[in-house]
Parts: sequence; C-alpha cells; structure tokens
Amino acid sequence: MPRYKLVIEYDGTDYVGWQRQANGLSVQEVIESALARLDPSPGGLRGAGRTDAGVHASAQVGHVDLSREWRGDKLREALNAQMRPEKVAILLAEAAPDDFDARFSAKARHYLYRIVNRRAPLTFDSGRAWLVKRRLDSAAMHQAAQGLIGRHDFSTFRDADCQADNPVRTLDRLDVVRNGDEIHVFASARAFLHRQVRSMVGSLEHVGSGKWTAADLKAALDACDRARCGQVAPAAGLYLIGVDY
Repeated sequence: MPRYKLVIEYDGTDYVGWQRQANGLSVQEVIESALARLDPSPGGLRGAGRTDAGVHASAQVGHVDLSREWRGDKLREALNAQMRPEKVAILLAEAAPDDFDARFSAKARHYLYRIVNRRAPLTFDSGRAWLVKRRLDSAAMHQAAQGLIGRHDFSTFRDADCQADNPVRTLDRLDVVRNGDEIHVFASARAFLHRQVRSMVGSLEHVGSGKWTAADLKAALDACDRARCGQVAPAAGLYLIGVDY
C-alpha cells in the first residue's frame, strides 16, 4: 500500500480537536471520511500533533496508506473537493517512503500563539486570537521566557490529563515578539506535553501584566507543580505552524 504525506491547514474553531472523539467532529474524521470516498480501503490517518479543540493549524502533517497509486496534485484536489464546505484544506499531498511516520519521524514541532493586546473587542480575529485588554510588556515576557529554554521537568505547565510517561522536555525556542497590537509567542521543541504551550503563554501573560516577575516564572517551573501554573491561555490563539523531518 503506497504511503502519502499530507500537509494540512484548518480552522479548529468548530472541531473537537485533531483526533477522533465520541463527543463531536474532529479534523481527523473529516479527512478520513473524504479518503474513504476516494479509496476503497484507506488506512487510518496519523497526524504529527494532536491539537486540542479550538486550536488551529497552518501546517499540520499527516500520513496515510492508500490502496492504489495517486499523483500528489490529483489526491490533493480530490480530497479538497470531498471536504467542502469544512474548514479543512490539504495544502500538499505527496508520495512518502514506507518508513515515514508523521508523528514519530518528526524532529521538531513549531507553534505560534497570537495575543491581540488592545481595548477594542475582536472582530476578524474572533476565535483566532486571545484578546488581552490590559497593556502587556512584551520585552519583559520575552526575557522571562528565556528561563524556560532547555531541558526541564515541565510538570508545572503540563495538563493534569496529560498521558505522557515523562514530564521532561527540551524547549528549543520561546520567543515573544510585538507587532503593533499583536504579540506573537513562538515555541519550538521536538515534542510538547499536553497544553504545555498554552500553559506557558498564560503564565507569560502574568509577567507581561506585571503580576509576576521573571523570577516568579522560573520559580513556578522549578516547583514542578501544576498548581503553580499561572493560567491556561485560550485555545483560539494557538496554531501549529510547522513540523520538521
């Protein structure tokens, strides 16, 4: 069975997350349903990251084994036609080696978190960013974020329902950049714990608002205690923007 790599974009607002669940429609189910209409015996679709309900992606990666050969552009067009009007799109479909695995072959995952820092309510970005009305010090947030870089026990920033065997992760990048009213938080690592990025962003908001110092953030990390997490940023602002192989 030939294997194909898919690069996928989606607005996660109306979905229960990437992975199939009993309580609603998932992105995985949307794509697998389209595949089933095109191929008589498609294999299951595996994704690089199990994004939560409301989380978006501009470059999620998946792989699937199909029963026959497809030209990449034909598979992309056929899938996109089958998925209308869902807010899911295949950006690229291409043949992949038999040992390619969207999840386990990944060397790094890259996320963007968008904060809109203004008094006025969101219009175009409703459901696609976190509105924070109080003025945030993005430079202080960036400086504090550097204390989280490296290999640490991230239990403080790990969801209570996280199923990972080990809370230790290596965070390669955590940058905070302001562009007008928007603050972008970029996070990169080989793998993240469940809701780790949103938990770190929520705690960084405390630094930006003056509630915490950089030392407070580092102390929260070192405590390895979920109760020390500042808050969990809303799902709407999080985007999976790239996966390296």
